[in-house]
Amino acid sequence: MELLGQRWTLRVLWELEPGRLGFLELRRRMDNCSSSMLSVRLQHLQSAGLIVKNADKSYELTTAGTELGTALHAVWDWSRRWGAALTDPNDGTV
Repeated sequence: MELLGQRWTLRVLWELEPGRLGFLELRRRMDNCSSSMLSVRLQHLQSAGLIVKNADKSYELTTAGTELGTALHAVWDWSRRWGAALTDPNDGTV
């Protein structure tokens, strides 16, 4: 949970969910994340066994990373259902 709470970690996992990406393409998708920060996050995710760096220097999710992605999709679905209601103090449904 500590790793998932670090800035940019969930975004890296989200971007890798559809399939493998090289560093430059991943960096392009990460908006304001610096190259050095992205490198650190990739190293941490590799150490945790959530992603792997391939021989062609692309990155992809491991089986554990893919399973985590499934859990993250459930959170995404929940946020789309409840996000507006939870941020609107005038909505009495919460």
